[in-house]
Order: sequence, then C-alpha cells, then structure tokens
Amino acid sequence: MTKRTQSNGKKKQTGLEEYRRKRDFEATPEPNGSRSKASSKKGLLFVIQKHQASHLHYDFRLEWRGVLLSWAIPKGPSLDPSVKRLAAQVEDHPIEYGGFEGVIPEGEYGGGTVMLWDRGAWVPEVPDVDAALRKGELKFVLNGKKLRGSWVLVRTRLGHSSKPQWLLIKHRDESASSEDIESQQPRSVLTKRLMADIARIDHGDVEKAAQADPAGSLAR
Repeated sequence: MTKRTQSNGKKKQTGLEEYRRKRDFEATPEPNGSRSKASSKKGLLFVIQKHQASHLHYDFRLEWRGVLLSWAIPKGPSLDPSVKRLAAQVEDHPIEYGGFEGVIPEGEYGGGTVMLWDRGAWVPEVPDVDAALRKGELKFVLNGKKLRGSWVLVRTRLGHSSKPQWLLIKHRDESASSEDIESQQPRSVLTKRLMADIARIDHGDVEKAAQADPAGSLAR
C-alpha cells in the first residue's frame, strides 16, 4: 500500500496501521478492515458520518487507493459557497467503515453514537488525485443523497494542530444553497433514524446522542 506524507514532511503511518492501533476490536463494533473491498460499479465511495463523541462532528470520507481518506468537520458541511468549514485530516479508515452505523462503547476511541448521515459516489475534477492531495487542493463532485455538485478541499496553515487542517468549500452551482442541511435533513440515509434512535437501539447513551438531534425532533 502506498505511503503518504504530511505537509510537514514527517512520515504518516501507512494504510490502516494507525486506525487499527487506536481501536480494540474485541470491544468496538467498528470493522477492522481485514476484508478488502473493491470499488462498486457506481464509482468511488464517499461517506459522511455524524458522530457524537466527546463533541459533535461530521466525519467526511473519500475512497481512494483502497481506503477511506478521512477528515473530521466540527460544524458539518455547508451548501453555502461563502462558508468555509474546517476539516481536520485524521487516519485512513477501511472501506467497510462506509457502511457503519451504531454505538462505539464509551471509554473506547471515539466513544459515542455514529450515524450514516450521507453516502454516495464522488468523482475527481482533477487529472491526478495524488498530486492534488500533495498540493493541498482537491476538487471533486459529490453524488449523494444529501450533498451533490462540485466541492473543494483546500489545505491551510491555520491553527497549531498536529493534524493537517483543510477547508471544505461548496462551489457555486445548481446544488448550492443557503439551506441548513444538517437541521433540515437530520436522519440517517441508511435507517432513517435520529441519533437518539440509534443510541437507544444499540444500547448507547440516549441523552448524549439526543444532543446531536435538532431541537424538537421526535425519536421513534
């Protein structure tokens, strides 16, 4: 599996090594990535998982070279091209993670409720994805249930985090909007559940999970 490096020149752990190191798969229901999974006929997978861990954030993932490249977006994606959303790059995840929804036990890495908030295919708008990632500007089209159209990830030097910092920005096209997509479409694309529903069914912290649902939402 090819090696990737961070912008500061330090070598990043390759493939899924960092992902596996952080998790106890006897305790968490997350996939360990032991099964290889080829791209579907529908193209490269993209996934957004709503994750109520120590704080609420959205995990944005793009399939590339057999893994899901991953970014944590504290405020979630915005359809408004004037809004730039911070996206902290995190460890690669296995392709199987693209189907994960459930509860990571408290005390485990990322403990909390995970919703499959959006899923679909993505198409690069650049001739060389690897070169674009190295340069720090990746343009692409999303074809999801909630997010569509043209987007860009731009690496930035803002902040002092050890994680590479990017900005996720919507391009101006017919799918751009001022709609608050998170509050208007809060349910899972997999099960149609709210966060509190997922926590209740999978024996998680319902009260904590409900904090990630819009005010006034009704769990099943």
